[in-house]
Amino acid sequence: MKTVRLLDDGDRDALRERFGERARFAQPLAPFTWWKIGGPADALVDVESAEELAFVLLRVRKRRLPMFVLGSGSNLLVGDGGIRGIVLRLEGEFSTLDVRAENGTVIAAAGGSASLPALCAQVATLGGIGVDGLAGIPATVGGAIRMNAGTDREIGEFAREVIVQAPARPEPHRVDVGWRYRQTSLPRDAIVARAELRFERGDAAAVRERLQSRLVRRKATQPVAIPNSGSCFRNPEGDHAGRLIEAAGAKGWREGGAEVSPLHANFIVNTGGASARDVATLLTRVRRAVQDEFGVELHLEVHLVGEFH
Repeated sequence: MKTVRLLDDGDRDALRERFGERARFAQPLAPFTWWKIGGPADALVDVESAEELAFVLLRVRKRRLPMFVLGSGSNLLVGDGGIRGIVLRLEGEFSTLDVRAENGTVIAAAGGSASLPALCAQVATLGGIGVDGLAGIPATVGGAIRMNAGTDREIGEFAREVIVQAPARPEPHRVDVGWRYRQTSLPRDAIVARAELRFERGDAAAVRERLQSRLVRRKATQPVAIPNSGSCFRNPEGDHAGRLIEAAGAKGWREGGAEVSPLHANFIVNTGGASARDVATLLTRVRRAVQDEFGVELHLEVHLVGEFH
């Protein structure tokens, strides 16, 4: 199947002129994803400031180009055909992280591409209560906010300010966010530029111990050494997706280079050379098995983007 590219010579020239080598074309995305899977982006652009991001957003709106923000590359399956339009990576000022204690609270001011694990570690050092609920999630702060990431505590509980940029309003502006399980009210084209999180301050040693305990447990129960994208399915109410998948007999199932992890059934791993089609096929088989066996419809937690051939 021939891939149709949406960028014209004017788009490419404008991106080259503004970003130089930070604008790459027909760039394979597999190296930037946790699954190590993904075809080429028409354009992959590293933006380092709010002004640079606004420049791209204005062009996206003017030309009606599709746009996608690539964060840490976890929780993401990029199609073998790649992604049309412009794929953005937030660098520079978007990766900043400032954590401080103030009046019985711990405040974390973070750029959209700041590391969530780094934020957790710094907040725990100052005794931020509840940050262990975000432990071990390999996300950027912006990505975590976009999907309201967490375990028994979700990031939305701690978010006090969220600043976004969007094609219709390219300058940074504050938005009110509605938080739901693994969802938010953020518009699809809104990019989290920065956010402020607040935690009640408690005993730092106790918080660090809880954080470390969770990290150790995750490492023991999840296939962290093999390329994967985290949990594939959301937990249905009152149950766990991993338990249902294992009970349906799907643990260890394979499709090409993709395998339902023998360690944790809610993880699909790339054992080597897996394609997006392999993973997508396995996701469908697992969902069908759980539906047939238990009458429970599993909903994806991993996001499928781009073209699947």
